Amino acid sequence: MSLAVTHLVPLAKEVDENKVTPGVLGFIVFAVMALAVWGLMKSMSKHMRKVDFKESPDTEAEQPRPKADSQRG
Repeated sequence: MSLAVTHLVPLAKEVDENKVTPGVLGFIVFAVMALAVWGLMKSMSKHMRKVDFKESPDTEAEQPRPKADSQRG
């Protein structure tokens, strides 16, 4: 990694010293992070397709509940 940084240092000297820019190294870091997120999203979608979730019927929701007014008497 340090070898790559030393090659990028001369590129930084050509830029105006008064301007702050992310430069080539910033772009490389951003591109690597974007590729990592893309890979994670692709992996997640692949795993989500494998999930076979069948919901069991909710027995409580199917039974009629007595109204609160009818319990008062």
